[in-house]
Amino acid sequence: MKIIGLTGGIGSGKTTIAKMFEQFGVPIYFSDDEAKKIMTTSTVVKNKLIKEFGEKSFINGQLNREYLANIIFKDKEKLLKINAIVHPEVKKHFKKWVKKQNVHYVIQEHPLLFENKMQDNFDRIITVTAPKELRIKRIISRDKSTQKNALARIENQLEDDYKVENSNYVIQNIDLKQSKIQVFNIHKELLQK
Repeated sequence: MKIIGLTGGIGSGKTTIAKMFEQFGVPIYFSDDEAKKIMTTSTVVKNKLIKEFGEKSFINGQLNREYLANIIFKDKEKLLKINAIVHPEVKKHFKKWVKKQNVHYVIQEHPLLFENKMQDNFDRIITVTAPKELRIKRIISRDKSTQKNALARIENQLEDDYKVENSNYVIQNIDLKQSKIQVFNIHKELLQK
């Protein structure tokens, strides 16, 4: 079974693209969703987050996403710290998940694949791109964010050029119809390899 990494900058539409692959029966591991679950369910992770980011990291036992986002998306050092706490647990969980799959290939959707130097963990990498202006609009619409915050989050990630250069496939996610065609072609190729 091949393990495919799917990445792209915030607002590029990774989740939309992942769901297109899902329509072809491809199992998708959504790293961010799993990370959020782990942050709330793992006592070890929870305690480490509170120690590093303070009691406000959780409200009534629930992850205070807004509070943490305001910290980590403005400070690269803090982003690295949260990743160091959460990502090893996500990696373990992903390995268990892969063992349960019985398909030609699976996809791990991971927004920080290159930032976390994970590229060697995958047989192939797909990067999703979109123009910065469109990404900003998507972030503002999805997260009810300000333009300033959306831009700060984009600038806290690696440039698309690096990701594109180091990927096997690139999906330009501007027009959904075109994106579906690109997904179909990649899916077909991955089944043949």
